[in-house]
Amino acid sequence: MDAAAATLPRKSGSVDRLVRLAEADMAGVNRLITDRMQSDVAIIPALAEHLIAAGGKRLRPLMTVAAARLAGADNDHFQKLAAAVEFIHTATLLHDDVVDGSQLRRGKVAAHLIWGGAQSVLVGDFLFARAFELMVETNSMKALEILARASRVIAEGEVLQLMRSHDLNLSQAVYLEIIQAKTAELFAAASEAGAVSAGVDVAKSEALRDYGLNLGLAFQLADDALDYGGATETLGKNAGDDFREGKATLPLLLAIARSGPREAEFWERAIGRREQTEADFRRARELIIGSGALDATLDLAADYADKAKAALAMFPANDWREALEELADFAVSRRA
Repeated sequence: MDAAAATLPRKSGSVDRLVRLAEADMAGVNRLITDRMQSDVAIIPALAEHLIAAGGKRLRPLMTVAAARLAGADNDHFQKLAAAVEFIHTATLLHDDVVDGSQLRRGKVAAHLIWGGAQSVLVGDFLFARAFELMVETNSMKALEILARASRVIAEGEVLQLMRSHDLNLSQAVYLEIIQAKTAELFAAASEAGAVSAGVDVAKSEALRDYGLNLGLAFQLADDALDYGGATETLGKNAGDDFREGKATLPLLLAIARSGPREAEFWERAIGRREQTEADFRRARELIIGSGALDATLDLAADYADKAKAALAMFPANDWREALEELADFAVSRRA
């Protein structure tokens, strides 16, 4: 069953306007990314390009660009920060895929399956180092502080998730703490760094941080829902990966809380003990959709998207603000 068919109609959004507005700036960001991922050690650019060239929406650097322009930036200094954000994100993906044993990333075979786990981790480390070089070149201690803090918080979130990933008793509050750290923090930092680069006052940079944080929460919750309601062909990863890896995401936690004794035994076997059969994912998806857990997850994602849009209220209505508002709706309504 498709998630879109299983849930109530929701306001659709789009990333298209933001992509059009940021086209010239993102061309500069992409040149920086291509240039700075080079190395005399041939495996480094080959492995990095495998993931970076696979596409992806580049949402995080797009947010840095959009935040800077919305805040009134009159130069392109923020492009280095946007490239740094993309390198931080790519590094975390390389590391995560090794930890999770993921098979696909952005529709391609995960890098660690081609080059090995050690090489993927070390190239991730290289990209982190490149990110910090780019930050230093901006001569903005505040931007460096923001993105350095984000790197630390992301690592903490990943460790916390690893410790609690198979915990069927995980509370919604702790789960939200995990995804705020491992996902939403970089969205927040990307937006805040863009605002800081434009030289705005603290109130406006904090408003854009709030926008990014709430957008990141909406994005991750929708991603969790897509694992049970999406299709492999559009996701760029295998549908059901979270289930097969035994990850306790919000749709799963809510379904477990709403289950009876018979279903509780199924969850304990399939997630708690990881004793899964080929038919288990289909049953899990039926239970998650049938219990209303998928709807509840998407409702919470929509709440965060609304908070993200509300954070933009202090900025004048213009194309950049409207594009960011549309992005918030897109975070919840997307199919991939």
